[in-house]
Amino acid sequence: MTDTARAAEHAARDSYGRLLAYLAARTRDIGLAEDALSDAFAKALEVWAREGVPNNPDAWLMTVARNRMTDRQRHVARFHTNDEVPDMPLPETVQSLPDERLELLMVCAHPAIARDLHTPLMLQTVLGIDAGQIARLFMVSPAALTKRLGRAKAKVRDAGIPFAIPGPEALPDRAGAILEAIYAAHTLDWVEPTDSGGEEAIYLADLLVRLLPDFPEVMGLAALIGFGHARRDARVVDGVLVPTGAQDVALWDGSLRAYGDRMLARAFAHHAPGRFQLEAAIQQVHMARADTGETDWAALNQLYHALLRVAPSAGALVAQAVVTGRLHGPAAGLEALDALAPQVGADLQPVWAARANFLSQLNDPRAGPAYDQAIARATDVSLVRFLEQQRRRHLDRI
Repeated sequence: MTDTARAAEHAARDSYGRLLAYLAARTRDIGLAEDALSDAFAKALEVWAREGVPNNPDAWLMTVARNRMTDRQRHVARFHTNDEVPDMPLPETVQSLPDERLELLMVCAHPAIARDLHTPLMLQTVLGIDAGQIARLFMVSPAALTKRLGRAKAKVRDAGIPFAIPGPEALPDRAGAILEAIYAAHTLDWVEPTDSGGEEAIYLADLLVRLLPDFPEVMGLAALIGFGHARRDARVVDGVLVPTGAQDVALWDGSLRAYGDRMLARAFAHHAPGRFQLEAAIQQVHMARADTGETDWAALNQLYHALLRVAPSAGALVAQAVVTGRLHGPAAGLEALDALAPQVGADLQPVWAARANFLSQLNDPRAGPAYDQAIARATDVSLVRFLEQQRRRHLDRI
C-alpha cells in the first residue's frame, strides 16, 4: 500500500464517521453528504499522490466535500438556502469538530427506520463500509440492500428526522436499538472470524462507550464483544468449529481479554446489571480457564440463572441445561433438556446438539440419530463439520 493510500485509509477509519455526521447534520441529507465525502476521498488519492499528504487531511477532505455539496446544491437547488450549503467552518483537526456521531447513530436507530436496517445503516454511515460488503455480511442482495438503504436515507431527509440526542424518555429505547444492532453485527461474525464484522462491531461498541459513558449496558456490550473477538483465532481451526472449552487458550488475544475485563469492571461499578453485562460475565468465566486451567461451572450456573431472570431466551435456557449436565452428569442434562420442550419446542438446533452430546456420553445408541437431527438443522459449515466429527467419534466408540 502506498503512503497516499495508507493516509487516505487512516483518515477514512478515524475521521469518516465524524466528518459525515458533521456534514449530514447540517444538510439533513445523509446521501448527499456521503456522495460528497466519497468524492473527496477519491480526489485525495489523486491529489495527495501528486502533491503529498497535507498537514491537515481532515480539513482538506472537509473543504473538498463542502465544495462538492455546494456544486450539487447549485445544480439541483435541494437546500433551503441562498445557493449555499449551511456554514461549516473548517476544522483545525478533526478533533476540533463537534463530535456528532452519536446523533448520527441515533438517526440510524430512529423508530421511523426499519429495525432490520439499523445495523446496515450504521455500518455504512458511521464506518463507511461499502454496501456490497455489508450485503455479504447479511447474506442479502447488494442491489436490494442499496435500494433499501437509499430509501431509508431519503426518509431521514424528507421526514426531517432530527440529528439530535432524544430526551431522557426516549434515549433508553434509542440506545437500546443501537446496542441490539451492534450485537447483531457481532453475532453475525461469530463463526466467520475472517470477516470484518467482528472488528467493526468492537469499533462501534468502543465508540459508543466513549459517547455514552454513563450507560453500563454499553460497557457490558463492549466487554462481551471484546471477549468474543479475543477468541477469533481459536473459534474455527481447519474449517471446524471449536467449542470454547476445547479452544487453545494460547490463541486467545490477551489485550482484548484485558479490554473486556476493564469494560466489565466499569459496567458493574454502576450496580445495575443487565443482559449484556451478564452475558459478558459468562464469557469472562469461560476465559478464566486461561489462568486456572478449569471452567467454573458453578459460577456459570449462577450467572445463567441471573440472565434468565433479566433476559430469558431459548438460547440461555439450553445453555443452562448444558451447564446442569456438566455439574450433575449427562442424565441430569437430558432431564433438563426434556423439561425445556414446552418452552423452546422440538426443532431448535442447539437442543439437538446438546442432546446428542449427552447421549454420546452415556454411550446411548440414540446419540447417532440425535447428531443427524442437529446436523440437519445447522446452517454454518464449521458447525456441521464439528458435529459430523463428534458423530464419527461416537460411532467409533460404541
